[in-house]
Amino acid sequence: MVDYHAANNQSAGGVQTYMEQENDWDRDLLLDPAWEKQQRKTFTAWCNSHLRKAGTQIENIEEDFRDGLKLMLLLEVISGERLPKPERGKMRVHKINNVNKALDFIASKGVKLVSIGAEEIVDGNTKMTLGMIWTIILRFAIQDISVEETSAKEGLLLWCQRKTAPYKNVNVQNFHISWKDGLAFNALIHRHRPDLIDYDSLRKDDPVTNLNNAFEVAEKHLDIPKMLDAEDIVGTLRPDEKAIMTYVSCFYHAFSGAQKAETAANRICKVLAVNQENEQMMEDYEKLASDLLEWIRRTIPWLENRTQEKTVKDLQAKQEDFRDYRTVHKPPKVQEKCQLEISFNTLQTKLRLSNRPAFMPSEGRMVSDINLAWLSLEGAEKGYEEWILSEIRRLERLEHLAEKFHQKAAIHESWTDGKEAMLTQKDYETSTLSEVKALLRKHEAFESDLAAHQDRVEQIAAIAQELNELDYYDAASVNARCQKICEQWDSLGSLTQRRKESLERTEKQLETIDELYLEYAKRAAPFNNWMEGAMEDLQDMFIVHNIEEIQGLITAHEQFKSTLPEANKEREAIQAIQAEVQKIAQSNGIKLSGANPYTTITPQSIDSKWEKAMAMVPQRDNALQDELNKQNSNDSLRATFAAQANTVGAYIQAKMEEIGRISIEMNGTLEDQLTNLKEYQKSILSYMPEINKLEGYHQHIQEALIFDNQYTSYTMEHLRVGWEQLLTTIARTINEVENQILTRDAKGISQEQLYEYRASFNHFDKDHSGGLKAEEFKACLISLGYDVENDKQGDAEFNRIMGIVDPNSTGTVTFQAFIDFMSRETTDTDTADQVIASFKILAGDKNFITADELRRELPPDQAEYCIARMAPYTGPDAVPGALDYMSFSTALYGESDL
Repeated sequence: MVDYHAANNQSAGGVQTYMEQENDWDRDLLLDPAWEKQQRKTFTAWCNSHLRKAGTQIENIEEDFRDGLKLMLLLEVISGERLPKPERGKMRVHKINNVNKALDFIASKGVKLVSIGAEEIVDGNTKMTLGMIWTIILRFAIQDISVEETSAKEGLLLWCQRKTAPYKNVNVQNFHISWKDGLAFNALIHRHRPDLIDYDSLRKDDPVTNLNNAFEVAEKHLDIPKMLDAEDIVGTLRPDEKAIMTYVSCFYHAFSGAQKAETAANRICKVLAVNQENEQMMEDYEKLASDLLEWIRRTIPWLENRTQEKTVKDLQAKQEDFRDYRTVHKPPKVQEKCQLEISFNTLQTKLRLSNRPAFMPSEGRMVSDINLAWLSLEGAEKGYEEWILSEIRRLERLEHLAEKFHQKAAIHESWTDGKEAMLTQKDYETSTLSEVKALLRKHEAFESDLAAHQDRVEQIAAIAQELNELDYYDAASVNARCQKICEQWDSLGSLTQRRKESLERTEKQLETIDELYLEYAKRAAPFNNWMEGAMEDLQDMFIVHNIEEIQGLITAHEQFKSTLPEANKEREAIQAIQAEVQKIAQSNGIKLSGANPYTTITPQSIDSKWEKAMAMVPQRDNALQDELNKQNSNDSLRATFAAQANTVGAYIQAKMEEIGRISIEMNGTLEDQLTNLKEYQKSILSYMPEINKLEGYHQHIQEALIFDNQYTSYTMEHLRVGWEQLLTTIARTINEVENQILTRDAKGISQEQLYEYRASFNHFDKDHSGGLKAEEFKACLISLGYDVENDKQGDAEFNRIMGIVDPNSTGTVTFQAFIDFMSRETTDTDTADQVIASFKILAGDKNFITADELRRELPPDQAEYCIARMAPYTGPDAVPGALDYMSFSTALYGESDL
């Protein structure tokens, strides 16, 4: 028989040196019958362990490979490659051709087949068939075994020695007699699966029991078929080395696959743990955002409620509720909003570090949505505060006008009382001529008095109209009273006109009239009206808001007092007229019939009203002085608030500028920077008592109804916003440093690299804005060695980088985006392909995985996590319960929907 494949493999002479001694297969040397029996059984079981994957097996190793069909199928299964199409004919030439195709394939793998020809395999030569199978086992089961630069047989032997070294009574030196007592097989299993073997119960003097125990456990739990018989090994002086090596190689591949599965499971556990933590952070963010938006949604309608109150006291109760909202309810929500932004930034950083897609909150729950809702809240808050202040002014004005209306109405009604009856009486019909003349003069005086009261009626109507325009709550009763006064006034006008006409018809009968009475009446009526007006003015209520206004009232009052001497002279002149009447009557013996017929105003009433008016003057002095003192006190409150506000405002401005410098000029390690920033935050928070003191001053200002302050440009609202911005800015700066620490730790960036990145960034940040424009960023990249010069290739590379660091095309690159880019460029992360490869190992190279395999390889909670989220596998090789781990892995990294 010729060397069938020697000529085809001259170039592979040095490739398979590990097989040289094994290829010394002497045709003339017959196998030991015991060894042949062991090889036949072992090789048959080894072949069937692979052929069963194709749904077939062999019974007789020298007979079943004669036609070459199952031999080609075996090679396809163990190599994973397709062989040429076999010939299906039954003739000898067809069988030889099929076997030659198999031998050609073996030779193509660098195996030198010595003295093995297709004719001998077709003829069923047991020695040649076993030799060929051993060659296949060496190439496909033992060749790739490598331990510390040793391979094949030496590598497998070294692996066995290392795994069994800790076990007593085991000393593996070869692949024959070292395995006869069975302890080495049991030690291999116990080393990798101690739960399957009670090694301490085994006895060296009971080899059959030991061997059968190892074979049964391997077949039942490790999916290694039984390839040896315990009795054959024990009954043979020197067991067959090839049979032992074949069987032991199955243990190597079984346990090395388990190690790969454990590594794959650990990788998946790590990835799933990161994903579970991120999902929890997403749920926490969604809940906090939802709660904060719900609070804003419930609060804004309350702030937009413009239900009007009837009194200043009721409105001040609303103001107190608003103050509680500002000092008690809102501050915790400010902290929640700040924490929400920090949690969002931290989550996005963790997602970037774990190579996950960015987190997109539910619709309407983005940080920008919350900021927009917060702006609406602050707008409603500002509007509500302004409305309360304007309502207080309006109600004060209304109460003042209502009091003034009722006061003037009462005076007018008192004056009109009985006037209609007087105007409708027919007394002139039975009076004498002189009495009629007197009645006419009296009526003329009444008309003068009526004209004098016209102004008061117009004032009453004007006040009523203003009360209606200001939406006075009791406008109905005011309107009714005003309507009654106006209707009565119109009636008085009509009655007056008719009485005058009646008196004029009888005027010819009137001849004499007492001129003095007439003069008295004409002068007394205006004077009396002036006194009533003066008394109204002295009792008039006033509202002022500053010193200038009260000083104006005091000046007007002083001017009024300066007219009193002249008024007193007029009073004395009027009283002199009445005295002259008495003197004339006495001197002429005239008997006066009674009171002055032209007026009801008596000298006594004039004196009485004068005394009352004079008594009101000092009262008015005291009231004006009290108000002046009050305004002086209010001015002091303004000055106190202004002094504290100017101090706080300057402090906030200085700290904002200082934080800006700190964020650019921070030195030391990131941990030192974080510690310094937190200490700086603590020092700022220690300033809170000054803010509270200012709030106290502001409360005094509001309680005193002070609405302006010329001593400061700061308002409490501006300072509150500034303080909140200061706290938020320092919190954001701390969060930025924390995110840099996360980036450094996760990406393995050294402190020196961070310093270099920070120095480069600050160097090109010319305006210290905390961001780089496009040209500044390009210059920074060039300084770090990136090829982004102004040419076609450089522009393309720069546009690619800008798409990473500025995805929203704002034109500005932040320091955090710069750090993320540099860390991504210099470090490696897990990818979807790596996770898919890990799942493929767990699945035993299948394109799908089952729930049982996941539960066997992964911790329970993460196994159930995968089962719940993996889609069913629908490929052509799917089995019931198959799961698609590929789509699940890509979904973890945002390449598809999970």
